[in-house]
Amino acid sequence: MTPSPNELLHGTLDVLIMKAIADAPRHGYEIVRYLGTSTAGAVQVEDGSLYPALYRLEKKGHIKGEWGVTDGGRRARFYKLTASGRGALTKQTDAWAKFAQGVSKLLLGGAR
Repeated sequence: MTPSPNELLHGTLDVLIMKAIADAPRHGYEIVRYLGTSTAGAVQVEDGSLYPALYRLEKKGHIKGEWGVTDGGRRARFYKLTASGRGALTKQTDAWAKFAQGVSKLLLGGAR
């Protein structure tokens, strides 16, 4: 089922997180840094939003967390996308593209 526009607005963080870990497992700080740099600073995620979203995605089975050690030698939980998460990412990315195209048409092209 395709998400509604309201679900898209509320589920933005979930899809951004899934995109951030689509190519490689990342821990929380790496996810935040990836989102910030990949969006030229347009997306700034706070811990109070990130970790509830990670738990929510894990509960849905879209991501899996495993304990590991960072390059700096710290213990951290690394998250990776599951097969279910890859499917959800594809569906949500397609829905976002359609949604963004419609909003851009309205805002940039004018409504008739």
